[in-house]
Parts: sequence; C-alpha cells; structure tokens
Amino acid sequence: MLLLAGLAVFGMFAAPANAESAPAEQAASAAPPAEGDVAIKVRVQNQVQDEATGKTNKEPIVGASIQVLGADGAVVAEGVTDDKGLATIPVPVKADYTVKLDESSLPDGFVLVDGTAERQVLEAKFVTSSVTVNYFTGQAQRVTIGWWSQFAQRLADGARLGLVLAMCAVGLSLIFGTTGLTNFAHGEMVTFGAMIAYILNIDVGLHLVLAAPIAIIAGGLFGVAFDGVVFGPLRRRKIGLVSQMVVTVGLAIVLKNAFLWQLGGRVKQFSDFNNQECTSIGPVCITPRDLTTSALSLVILVAVAFALQRTRLGKATRAVSDNPDLASSTGIDSQKIIRIVWILGGMLAATGGIFRGLDEGISPTLGADLLFLMFAGITLGGLGSAFGALVGGFVIGIFVEVTTLGIPIFPGKDWPDPFNWIHNGVPSELKNVPAYLIMIVVLLVRPQGILGRRERVG
Repeated sequence: MLLLAGLAVFGMFAAPANAESAPAEQAASAAPPAEGDVAIKVRVQNQVQDEATGKTNKEPIVGASIQVLGADGAVVAEGVTDDKGLATIPVPVKADYTVKLDESSLPDGFVLVDGTAERQVLEAKFVTSSVTVNYFTGQAQRVTIGWWSQFAQRLADGARLGLVLAMCAVGLSLIFGTTGLTNFAHGEMVTFGAMIAYILNIDVGLHLVLAAPIAIIAGGLFGVAFDGVVFGPLRRRKIGLVSQMVVTVGLAIVLKNAFLWQLGGRVKQFSDFNNQECTSIGPVCITPRDLTTSALSLVILVAVAFALQRTRLGKATRAVSDNPDLASSTGIDSQKIIRIVWILGGMLAATGGIFRGLDEGISPTLGADLLFLMFAGITLGGLGSAFGALVGGFVIGIFVEVTTLGIPIFPGKDWPDPFNWIHNGVPSELKNVPAYLIMIVVLLVRPQGILGRRERVG
C-alpha cells in the first residue's frame, strides 16, 4: 500500500505524457513547441567585461527580431527574444535553415562581436528535436586566468558537487548499513525529487521555495514505499541480498523509463533562480543560487551528523547499522528504524536532486548519472558508515572537478599520450573516471574505507 501511496503522489502531480507549459511572459510568436515538435532556440546576449576581475558577464537582450529562412531563402518562421534573451521558434521539419538576426532591432549602440555573423546557417544540425543558436554583442576579449585562480574555481565547483553527493550518499549508506541492501535504484529516488519539484514549479505554478519542501516530503514517502511494498516483504520471506539487489536494478530501469515518459528527452529548467550573474569572492565566481544551495547542503549535513551522534534515534540507527540482531535484543525496534532510514534516505535524495537540478537541469538520468559517484564516495569513506559517506562524497566531488584542470609540470615538454592528462587534465567527458579508479584502488588496498573498521570473517 505504501508503494501505491508513493505512486499516487507521482500520479497526482504528473502532467499528461510529454506535456510542457511555457513561461507566461514568453512572446506569443516564440511560444515553445509541444514535446516532440521541431524548434530552433535563439539566444541573444550582451557581453560585458568586469574591469575588476577581467571576467565577462552575459546579459540577455530583449526584443531582438529573429527570422528563420528555408533553403529557398523564404521566411519560414519568426520570433522575438523574451526577457531571458531567448526566442524558441517552431519550424515544420528537421531541415537545413538559415537563422537571421535583424541588427536594427538591437538596442542603440549594440553591435555583434567579431566572429558572430548576422546570418547563421544550420546544415544537418538537428540531433534532437531542437537546436540552439547564439548571438553575442559587446566585448569578446579573451581573458587569461592563472592556474591558481582556475584551481580555486574548480575547488569551489567540486565542493558544491561534493555536498550534493554527500547528501545523497548518506541515505544510500544508511540503507546499506541497516539492511545490507545495495540499492541501485537510489539514483531514481534522486531524480524523483527533482521531477516532483519541477512539476509543482512549472505545471502547478508554485514557486520553487514552496515546491521544494513538498517534493522532499514526497521523496520520503517514495522511499518508505520502497521498503513497505518491495523490500520489507522480501526481507520477511528471507530473500537473499543478491536477489534483492537484482530487484533494485529492475526498479531502476522501470523508473528511468517512467521518468523519460514524463519528462521527455530534453533537459528541463526550473522557472525560478535562472540567469543569475555570478558574484566574485576572491578568485571564485559563484551565483547567489549556488551559494545558497551550498550553504543549505552544509547545514543539512551538519544536522544529520549531529542527529546520528547525539539523538536517541540516531544512536539507535547506528546500533542497528552495526549489528541488527544485537540491537533488537536490547529492545530496539529494528524494523521501525529501517522504515525511518528509508524515509530519511528518500528525503535526502530528493533534496540532492532539487539542488542538482538547479545547477544542471532536470533530466530522466539526473540521479543515475550521480549513482556511481555516490558508490565511489561510500567506498572511499567506508561501507555502511554514514560519516564515511559524508566525507567520501565530499572528497569525490572535489576530485572529479579538480582533475579536469591538470598540473602544468614542465610546460614546454611534449608529453606522450598516456601521460598527457597529467599536464592538460582529464577531458570533461571522462572526468568521472578518476573517481571510479579511486573506488577500485580503495577496494583493493583498504576495503573498509577511510572511516570503516576491519571485520573478522569466519
């Protein structure tokens, strides 16, 4: 029944398949197409260089007129940029088009930067149902940033990712510690929270400040539904942990496809807290949104750590995690603790999904993309240890971002291919690979992790 309740929460907020509402302020001539329709997105921005930091900020240009021309030169569609500098123009089919910006519609004194043509030709550019074209005005000077400034920025970005990973990994680690279950559907619990918040924010019209707490509560219900309908009965029937793990893999596949049906294939954005300009804190540039979510993540993690260490419920949870049979013999209701852990894990996963969605957008694979990074963090910190998950997730997040920078050792040296990444950094497409290597090394050298303890087997 609990799983049905969780699915009911999903169904209550879910819009019809592949339906997406547009922001009210968007121009009628540039209204976003329905899911699956073909569209060209044109973004027009003015670049302004900050003399103090040397960094270039981008500001949206409102009211720029855009024409889409067919292969014969005839006008196929038109649009005007909204207050976000964006015009979404539906076109009949995927084909070759020419996008033309009317420079006379730009504000007085604004001209396109060198290298940005008034006409841009799209030849076989459609990979998905939409393609984006960018126009820039203003300053386009190249700014050289020192290695230490880049390192500080990557460190800050890694800390933000690490806080989200730590928050998501704590629930995953607690579930493993109390039940022994390796939950491969935990990533979908992360996606579920972000998706419910998106539906409430876009389709229902709630501000994200109101939508997020409701989505977090829904994430808790979703988590306890997992235990009440699926894994609780499996435990009572003495089904092995390997079989239960296989069930989590099946649930992950089913839920991922359900999210794909609901969200579609494109990355979605919340309607609030977008297009923020970053604030410079020394060499680090961070938006108020990212600073707020990082501070909230830190507060949540400190609160969870304090609860586990100081409260009666936290001590009971750690006791069940250490030895469920012994905890039960001392009068602790292990099944109740397990249900609470599932609720807490679902709420933390939903919170992490919302914060990650604010940063990267919402997609059906949002949580799945983070899952193995969570496992790497848990492995590094210590399997089944909540504090290990906190430390390991944070370290992995920083490591993932920093390894893309590289170390400029002997700049003039022609590095051979196998060692080129040391100097130039790991390619961004492969930045998660070093985290997986850490997981493998830790499992080989110190399987109990940083904060785990050795156990005698046999």
